[in-house]
Amino acid sequence: MDAIRIGTRGSKLALTQTKWVAARLQALHPGLTVDIEIIRTTGDRIQDRPLEAIGVKGAFTKELDIAQLEGAVDVVVHSLKDLPTTTPDGLVIAAIPERADARDGFFSRTGDALAQMSKGARIGTSSLRRRAQLLAMRPDIEPVDIRGNIDTRLEKMRGSGQVDGIVLALAGVGRLGMEYQITEALSISEWLPAPGQGALAVTARSDDEAVRKLLSALDDPATRVAVSAERAVLARVEGGCHVPLGAYATVDGDKLALDALIAAPNGELLIRTDIKTDTANAVEAGTKLAEILLEQGGAAILAALEHKN
Repeated sequence: MDAIRIGTRGSKLALTQTKWVAARLQALHPGLTVDIEIIRTTGDRIQDRPLEAIGVKGAFTKELDIAQLEGAVDVVVHSLKDLPTTTPDGLVIAAIPERADARDGFFSRTGDALAQMSKGARIGTSSLRRRAQLLAMRPDIEPVDIRGNIDTRLEKMRGSGQVDGIVLALAGVGRLGMEYQITEALSISEWLPAPGQGALAVTARSDDEAVRKLLSALDDPATRVAVSAERAVLARVEGGCHVPLGAYATVDGDKLALDALIAAPNGELLIRTDIKTDTANAVEAGTKLAEILLEQGGAAILAALEHKN
């Protein structure tokens, strides 16, 4: 094939990620023409409420899925952490390129690390997972709901001073060339990212063999195995952005190490455990680890969240 249409959200980060995929495809397939189509999602339109208050499954993906299934675009580039754990009928994740830095990063107006922030400091995040880990580490700070793209969040900290610090995914910051603004990278040993964080998912229609073959060259097997284990944890817990859950897996040859947590939103209870297995058992390991977390108190945390909502 000599031309494809790629759908994407319209944020600077989404466009940067999509252009990276387009450039990779054109390098691998000289002469390929790529058209990029911007599609607004529910999550993009509604910026004045926390994600859990929107109440739409796939807030950042639903409109993209529809456009792809209807044939308006051939390919969609997603941040994998935004994808629901079930792929819509008719679509497939055709490529998961090598993952960038999966960690979260802390950014502060004063240049102080998280441990150095003053009592009562206002730290911005829209994620229950980040809020829970913030309060587990620093119960004396004040988490503040904050939404918007990376530039908007940084402006709310540095410009308007609405918050004293924010937590962002390092992969996105790095893809935008803004690493110089990072105050502190949060260590995996102390702070777990979202399942799939730092990875991209490139989807195609399941019956479009030509596009699937085109995209297959972008796939990184080790990354796919790792994020499959992480997403299996999320799938078993049956959660998304609305659940304070973190997971991170590493692959070394044919060995997989998976670490995951469920936390109460107030940070007073944080359940974390890990498992090691063969890469062939990645999904099973994720499911098993989720069941351990649920048995150790995660189920009670989720029940309390459901009752609150």
